[in-house]
Amino acid sequence: MKIDKLARTMMLAMAGSLFAGLAASAQTPPPATLSAVPPQGARVWFYRDLDPYESLAEPYIRIDGAVIGASVPGAAFYRDLPPGRHRLSVDSYVDDKYQTIDVDAAPGRELYVRVVPNNNFVEGGGEHSGGYHRNSYVLWLYPPEVARAAIARSHIAAASPR
Repeated sequence: MKIDKLARTMMLAMAGSLFAGLAASAQTPPPATLSAVPPQGARVWFYRDLDPYESLAEPYIRIDGAVIGASVPGAAFYRDLPPGRHRLSVDSYVDDKYQTIDVDAAPGRELYVRVVPNNNFVEGGGEHSGGYHRNSYVLWLYPPEVARAAIARSHIAAASPR
């Protein structure tokens, strides 16, 4: 009888600990402290939504031909740039005119670029063989009010050093 009561008490305590741990992990972390845009430079944000039906591949992001990071589903990162015209691109299996965009970076300005998977563009295979799928991506410039909301829901990742 005492063993049953002790076992029930321990199971309730373990269940309570489990629920407390789940509740603590579900809380939103405090917003990341980000530095201000340099007054003599510009900032470009790259972000990609997390969608369970899209590829988890991490294509390279380039500025003026140099790799500056990788696009990760559900993550965002930024890079500060000198003012002027810059070419932004994402690596893609398909050579698409929208995988590269040219932007004018003005001092103190922020630009927002969404990396969009172009699913089902290149795929095939037999009915019984499982087929194949090639990852392809494009870049879209987004207005700040739309992009900031998406970035707020994203994990802020570190870009690779330039």
